[in-house]
Amino acid sequence: MNRYAKNAGAVFSLKLHLVWCPKYRRRVLTGPVAERFSALLRDKADELGMTVHALEVRPDHVHLFVEHEPIYSVAEIVNRLKGFTSRVLRQEFPALRSRLPTLWSRSYYAGSVGQVSEATIRAYIENQKGK
Repeated sequence: MNRYAKNAGAVFSLKLHLVWCPKYRRRVLTGPVAERFSALLRDKADELGMTVHALEVRPDHVHLFVEHEPIYSVAEIVNRLKGFTSRVLRQEFPALRSRLPTLWSRSYYAGSVGQVSEATIRAYIENQKGK
């Protein structure tokens, strides 16, 4: 695994830990729904050029560790993943339509994951003053 990725105009390392839940934190991500959701999520991430480093599907929430290019914002990544998986899962599993007005809650958690600590970055920027 390379420490940095690059494209035509940038060198970057953008990794996110994302967490989101079904509406009302219902425990609907089990069995065939969870399996299909995992496959759909990986397919969509691949389509968007993202790398899934880790994925854990719990009955009432999802943890995703993903690496992405700088062309996408965090909100756009989450909206694309949640929107696509919601649409397909609700089509394929009618019980999800009858139990929930929408599959996912509107909220999510996003945390950046990096190679360098916050303290190191602060010290580096502070040391630039005299140069």
